[in-house]
Amino acid sequence: MGNIRFREFCLALFLMFFTTFCLVFFHSVKQADATDIRKPVWAGSFYPASKPELEKTIYQLSLHAKQTKVQFQSGKILKALILPHAGYIYSGLTAAHASLVLKEKQFSKVVLLGPDHRVGFRNGSISDYKAYQTPLGIIELHEDNEILRLQSDVFQTIPASDMSEHSLEVILPFLQSYLKEFKIVPVVLGPCHIVRITDAIDPILDQNTLVVASSDLSHYLSYAEAVAKDKKTINMILNLEHSKLSKCSDCACGKMPILIVMEMARRHGWQPVLLHYSNSGDTAGGKTQVVGYAAIAFYGDLSMKKTNDSSQHFNQKQGQALVKLARKTIMERFGQKMAEHESDSLSSVLKDRCFHKCCGTFVTLKINDQLRGCIGNLTANESVLEGVRRNAINAAFHDPRFSPLIAKELENVDIEVSILTEPKLLEYRDSSDLLSKLRVNVDGVIIRKGSASATFLPQVWEQLPKPEEFLAHLCMKADLPANTWKKGALEVKTYQVQYFDEEK
Repeated sequence: MGNIRFREFCLALFLMFFTTFCLVFFHSVKQADATDIRKPVWAGSFYPASKPELEKTIYQLSLHAKQTKVQFQSGKILKALILPHAGYIYSGLTAAHASLVLKEKQFSKVVLLGPDHRVGFRNGSISDYKAYQTPLGIIELHEDNEILRLQSDVFQTIPASDMSEHSLEVILPFLQSYLKEFKIVPVVLGPCHIVRITDAIDPILDQNTLVVASSDLSHYLSYAEAVAKDKKTINMILNLEHSKLSKCSDCACGKMPILIVMEMARRHGWQPVLLHYSNSGDTAGGKTQVVGYAAIAFYGDLSMKKTNDSSQHFNQKQGQALVKLARKTIMERFGQKMAEHESDSLSSVLKDRCFHKCCGTFVTLKINDQLRGCIGNLTANESVLEGVRRNAINAAFHDPRFSPLIAKELENVDIEVSILTEPKLLEYRDSSDLLSKLRVNVDGVIIRKGSASATFLPQVWEQLPKPEEFLAHLCMKADLPANTWKKGALEVKTYQVQYFDEEK
């Protein structure tokens, strides 16, 4: 009996120590986990700090937003959103228009892109927290966050930004209210190379991913000035006028996130739809100095297949090598030489087998944003290397619209190289059907009637964003009457491009 009692005593003592250890251990784990959570910083200022009040606010804003009538594209699915990030009394109504397009468990991952307002850095800041918290609960970071963190050439961890930036935090309660369960990849952006950032993010996109760009529009203009300027900005976005928006000053504090979404739209064939526009003069502020807000949705096909054939997809480094090849080819015609180290580096990159694929190519020359030459081939009858070399010479010296380039002009020339997908016949019933099937800023277009033919690259949409004008000018380029496209007698083909501007 004594031995039994002793064993029972030992067992009880062991259980007591084990229980105490577990309580201490799990308490310490809980404390450690708490330090990995990014707490809400702007609750109580930009939006309500209490859960019941926040839920009520978003419910009322969403109820109001649902009175808006928006025409959506049939057969397409949501891919991205642009939403504002001001205080809810100002921009909340516009942000709540996300309720028109989001539903519970629609996406399992959200890539949230916001601008840097508070620190000052280049490229992207990637969080090293494990989760973000708002009064509505905790949102875990998606494992793809680590994929971006490893790309140190464009992303780094900046704790000061992570802790203080509001452009991401203010969006999260709306997403929590509408999607309920999802994980995030939060990215804060300073001035950056749009294509490089997009190249880094693009591989983590799939059909379960929503991209959200956080941005307000114009700041502190009069009501009338803001409405006029914001209308132009919204039209640039809706027409995917990437170049115009990139040059527009004070159009949007989140211009970098917006440009990245526009680049994704160009690559994947997404089309934008305006959900709502307002400014602070419409909601809770005076009309002397207002801030503008827009909610814009981007729609695309179910798959994430790029508009550029994946077999012809070049990364930024490879694209810049083609641009340098075009410049080197023109320099050699003038008897000039590229610096030896630069030439050796270029030769090394151009050894990649991808450059030996057969694709259509175009080389475009501009001086002060004005066309100085543009020649290319539409068919894949030669390698990319051969095409760029030949078209660089032809654009510089044999474009019949211009006199041959002279040596002193070369240093002022900006070079662009385009890689084309194989053109495909576009079947259409009549002129209105043709207009509906052309994708602004996505499709390059070839027209043919008898021996007359002409093409415009997708980049031309930036100068001619209305399909009617685009087609009229294309007909005139083919020496056909401007209204020929209206008569349904044209053979029309479309193609897409990857294009690379010269980095200075």
